[in-house]
Parts: sequence; structure tokens; C-alpha cells
Amino acid sequence: MKKLVASVLASSLLASAAFAGGPVYVVEEEVPVVAERPASSAGILPLLLIPIILCIALCGGDDDDDDDGQTAG
Repeated sequence: MKKLVASVLASSLLASAAFAGGPVYVVEEEVPVVAERPASSAGILPLLLIPIILCIALCGGDDDDDDDGQTAG
């Protein structure tokens, strides 16, 4: 009887030790990926276009003829 109790006790200890702790889950930390903006963003484009448009509007296109009002002929 002592041998039977000893074997049952030993087997129960071995069985409980085999399942101790449960499964191990490995969770990897995810690093968020942030897209980098280029150094020349669209914020500088209007600053370059404003002087160009002003120059075209104020300096460009002379529609006057070079004639003095005299006709050839």
C-alpha cells in the first residue's frame, strides 16, 4: 500500500511539474513607422510663386506699339 501511495504521489508531482506555468506567449513590440516628410515641403512653393506671379503681372507684356502715331506711306 505504501508503494502504491508513493507511486501515485510521485506521478502526480511529475505530471503537475510538466504543466507548470502554462504556455509561453512571445509578444514582439511593434515600433510605429512614421513617414518622414521631405526637407523641401510644399510650404515653400507659394513663397516662390508669389514673386514670380507679381513680376509677370507688373513687368510683363508691353502691348503698346512702338509707332509714334504716324503711318508709313
